[in-house]
Amino acid sequence: MSSTDLVPASGAQAVQTVARTDDRQFLTFRIGEEEYGLDILRVQEIRSYEAPTRVANAPMFVKGVVNLRGVIVPILDLRIRLGQPSEYNAFTVVIVLNVAGRVVGIVVDSVSDVLALSAEEIKPRPEVPAAMDARFITGLGKIGDRMLILLDIEAMIKSPDFGLVD
Repeated sequence: MSSTDLVPASGAQAVQTVARTDDRQFLTFRIGEEEYGLDILRVQEIRSYEAPTRVANAPMFVKGVVNLRGVIVPILDLRIRLGQPSEYNAFTVVIVLNVAGRVVGIVVDSVSDVLALSAEEIKPRPEVPAAMDARFITGLGKIGDRMLILLDIEAMIKSPDFGLVD
C-alpha cells in the first residue's frame, strides 16, 4: 500500500483497505444448507476429497486416514457427525486443520471464503436445542443477510465423542 492510498481526495475521508486489528478471520464452509465458520488460524490447507484408507472399528464419521506428505491424518466427515446426509461430489473438500497438537482433516460440502468479522458482527450463541452440542458453537456471525454458525473446532476435536485426543 502506498502512502497515497490513505490520502483523502478533495476533502473526502480516507478509506483504509486493511482489516481492523480487532477483526477475527474465519474460513467459511457449507454443510447442507447451513454455513459455518472456523478460525482461519487452525487451517493448514484445503484439499479435494480423495477416499481415505478405512480404519477397522472406527465410528461412521471417521472415514479413515490419508498419508499427507509423510503424516498420517485422520479424516472425519463433519457432515455425518452433524447428522447430515453425506454425498461426495466435485465440490466436496477436506479442510486440513492443526488442532490440539494434531493434524486432522474434516470433510465438508464446500468451502466458501475467508471473512473478517468484528466483535460487533459476532453474536452470542443461541440458547436453543440444536442438532449439534452448543458447547461447540462460539457464536453466530452476521454479515448482511448471511448468518454463520461459528464453531470452536478445537473443543469439538478434543471432545471425547471424537476420541482423537487423550
